[in-house]
Amino acid sequence: MLRKTLIAFAVASALVACGKSDKAPEAGKASASAKADDKKLATLQIAPEDLVTLETNALASGPVITGSIEPERKADMRAEVGAVVMQVLKENGEAVKKGDLLVRLDDTSLRDSMSSASEAVRASTQSLEQAERVLARQKTLKSSGMVSSQVLEDAEVRRNNAQSDLSAAKARLVAANQQLSRTLVRAPFDGIVSERKVSAGDTAQVGKELVKVVDPSSMRFEGRVSADKVGVVKTGQNVVFAINGYPGQNFSGKVKRVDPAANSVTRQVEVLVEFADKARPGVAGLFAEGRIEAASTAALMIPESALVKQGDDTFAWKIKDKALVKARLDIGARDARSGAWQVEKGLASGDMVLRAPSSAFRDGQKVEMQQPKAVASAGAAAPAAASKGN
Repeated sequence: MLRKTLIAFAVASALVACGKSDKAPEAGKASASAKADDKKLATLQIAPEDLVTLETNALASGPVITGSIEPERKADMRAEVGAVVMQVLKENGEAVKKGDLLVRLDDTSLRDSMSSASEAVRASTQSLEQAERVLARQKTLKSSGMVSSQVLEDAEVRRNNAQSDLSAAKARLVAANQQLSRTLVRAPFDGIVSERKVSAGDTAQVGKELVKVVDPSSMRFEGRVSADKVGVVKTGQNVVFAINGYPGQNFSGKVKRVDPAANSVTRQVEVLVEFADKARPGVAGLFAEGRIEAASTAALMIPESALVKQGDDTFAWKIKDKALVKARLDIGARDARSGAWQVEKGLASGDMVLRAPSSAFRDGQKVEMQQPKAVASAGAAAPAAASKGN
């Protein structure tokens, strides 16, 4: 019985040993495959378009300007007569032409006033005509010696009073017509209704806001500059700025006017900037921030896509002696026009860096230049880069 047990144990041990010997070659193959993958990354094939040659360019500098986009032409349409709102014909965002009817107010009482003024003009006209006829008769009788001079003078006074009454009646009629016309609120220029303040049935007192109309083609940048920097700001200088709501898009303009007085609270000076081209937002009130190009200096610039951030450090992948070199950089100001950054230290003019580096790159990794048609972008092909072989 013991002998059978020993024989079974020996057979089991032999089977386990065979299993281990079968797995050992597989583990060796996996290790060899990992080493082969490492060797594939040893040489990186890149095309000329994957590289950027650094050059010294002009870097514009100047004070920062912040503010908002506002229309130069805007109108707050207010009630000029006290009346009930009968109809609002335009909604927010609707385009309007000059003279378009926006709001209609109740004109019942004003029409009554105009009718009364018209009747007064008619009566005054008749009185004047009668006074002139009487004056003409008195002049004829005076020439015949049949009336005294006093009677003639009295006739002239009555004629003059009738003329005055007619003039006053006409003035009241004009005023009544003006008041009646003010019940029809019309657009003062071509634009867009930006804000509707009333609805039908509301009571509009004199001075109450009804609607706001803006001209989107007159948008401008109403910015502010710190008072200690305003000395370098002059009309005509270029301004590059970004607008909230338009990410990745830079707008350009020129300084149109510099306010002669600083704000007593913020100690900032208002600067008006007009757009340099027709590309402008159609929405007012958006926040904008940029820089006035008051001066220009020569600086080594690098595209933002070539920079690699690691914590507080900034790097770029430089090509040197057919290998990648991880160059630590000191970065300066950003050029708002191109989006490139100033390199203060770490690279020199003429250095070649990768335009869009990948996280898979290694310091010292070999590089081989290929023709543009023979290889894809280095930034996209880095994880599957080709190998030179052993």
